[in-house]
Amino acid sequence: MRVIVTGGAGYIGTHTLVELLAEGHELLVVDNYVNSSVLSLNRVEKMTNRQFRIEEADITDHARLNDIFMDFRPEAVIHFAGLKAVGESEEKPVLYHENNVFGTIALLKAMTASGCDRMIFSSSATVYGIPHYLPYDEEHPTAPFNPYGRTKYFAEEVIRDWARIDNQRSALLLRYFNPVGAHHTGMIGEDPNGIPNNLMPFITQVAVGRREKLMVYGNDYETKDGTGVRDYIHVTDLAKGHVAALNYAADQAGIETVNLGTGRGYSVLEVVSAFIAETGVDLPYEIAPRRSGDIPEFYADASKAKKLLGWTAELDLAAMVGDSWHWQSQNPNGYEG
Repeated sequence: MRVIVTGGAGYIGTHTLVELLAEGHELLVVDNYVNSSVLSLNRVEKMTNRQFRIEEADITDHARLNDIFMDFRPEAVIHFAGLKAVGESEEKPVLYHENNVFGTIALLKAMTASGCDRMIFSSSATVYGIPHYLPYDEEHPTAPFNPYGRTKYFAEEVIRDWARIDNQRSALLLRYFNPVGAHHTGMIGEDPNGIPNNLMPFITQVAVGRREKLMVYGNDYETKDGTGVRDYIHVTDLAKGHVAALNYAADQAGIETVNLGTGRGYSVLEVVSAFIAETGVDLPYEIAPRRSGDIPEFYADASKAKKLLGWTAELDLAAMVGDSWHWQSQNPNGYEG
């Protein structure tokens, strides 16, 4: 299948490219490299011994996007491109809406003009907001409480409306939880700009000596050890979930919302302990006050993904921390190092 992958140079995008290439898809990556590096795509080509088209472009540039789509004529789109830092979204909400929502609209216009009817959207569990119950299933009410989450929710709604008006269209809205880990080869992994927003890259940067210590925000939550609990999912499992969604969309029309998670939550201190046990590397940390807006715990009900897509997460926490460290220890400064 001819597939355009927006944001394909990013963390989840690169791992998904590896899985797509293994299945023989013809790919074109669209990325503006704001939060990624073209070097990651070079590594994917080296790992897979496969080449694919790369177009440097911003998804908000409708004219450029339209030219790319009319030339390539994709049969499906996997849409990762978007800004994703919760804190930054609080400071720059208009930028986030412009990029994540308007960019999605521009993408749908280009898809329509080129006759592409299949959309796999990289959404987020942040659309659920504060849990009414756990685990989150796909019927849980949506009430995102930060600009980033709202942009994901609004993008979902735009995609729903796009898909509803044509019974040939297929849209899968993949709400995933906390991606961690790296490819088992250590060739590609998470390489955030600046101070990491997520737990695992912060842990590995401390372990490799780039940062002094890990800050654990809050140890007084009503959880197993007082620290926040999250549903961590290995990025390779997540990538395979996108491939499963693409295979489903190949011969199914309509709109489906699907959680991608493990269905189990791990606390911050459990992740720290697992990292030390798996790697033998010391990990200094300090307890700090809670951060505003943090939820004590959340995790997925992933049963729909298994039933609908035939997908389930397979890699455990030991693989998550081990592969993260394999990536970071081989690439202490990320792709630029």
